[in-house]
Amino acid sequence: MRRVYLALSLSLSLCSATRAAGPTMAQTDAAAAKPPHFLAAGALDLKALLPAPPAADSPAAAAEIAELLQLQAARTPVQAARCVQIEGEDIWLFGSEVLGPWFNATNLPQTAAFFAAVRNDFIPVNRAAKAVWPRRRPPFADARIVPCVEFADSGAYPSGHGIQSYMWAGLLTAMFPDQAAGFERRAQETLRYKLLSGVHYSSDLRAGRLVGEALAREFLKNPTVQKLMVELRTEAAPHRRKE
Repeated sequence: MRRVYLALSLSLSLCSATRAAGPTMAQTDAAAAKPPHFLAAGALDLKALLPAPPAADSPAAAAEIAELLQLQAARTPVQAARCVQIEGEDIWLFGSEVLGPWFNATNLPQTAAFFAAVRNDFIPVNRAAKAVWPRRRPPFADARIVPCVEFADSGAYPSGHGIQSYMWAGLLTAMFPDQAAGFERRAQETLRYKLLSGVHYSSDLRAGRLVGEALAREFLKNPTVQKLMVELRTEAAPHRRKE
């Protein structure tokens, strides 16, 4: 298989060539110092994209808290376990639940390198988005809300999982267009379980979807990413033929 071309200092040949000998300390330090990026700083106008969340003392906020309390009262142990799983999800859990178990890092090292690079852009966007409209998580607003997952006081709006899941859905749809509906359903499932877990309001999740979809569109405008979509489909093709 021909080697994937990836600009901005990412060499996907490391997936095979470096595996045998292992990276030197200098190589590791250099990679950490110069992470690859597909997006220019400020590619998204987050202030324009994100509406303000409901004010803390508004009827809309009260309705969101009532929704969370209702879901919490009906939450089952099986659902709580799925909430924990979703809390720690990665691209492989997300993708394999649509595509099948062949979608894993061992089978797809080039895809793994691509999504690792994507994360370098996701992290600062997620932080910047949360800074636009600071909002604390539901348990800090109402002590009756008891999440079933671990959480930190890291900002609720927008949901980072919401951003991530819809970013993944957009990119995976570009790779596997025939599975678009499945990726949409899987992203919706992430949002449902994040709401059920008690760490986000429903408006946090809607806002996460907005940012995630916009982020995927920005990635796909990049000519390098457009070339990679072809390369990554080629990497996946032998595994898909075995389905």
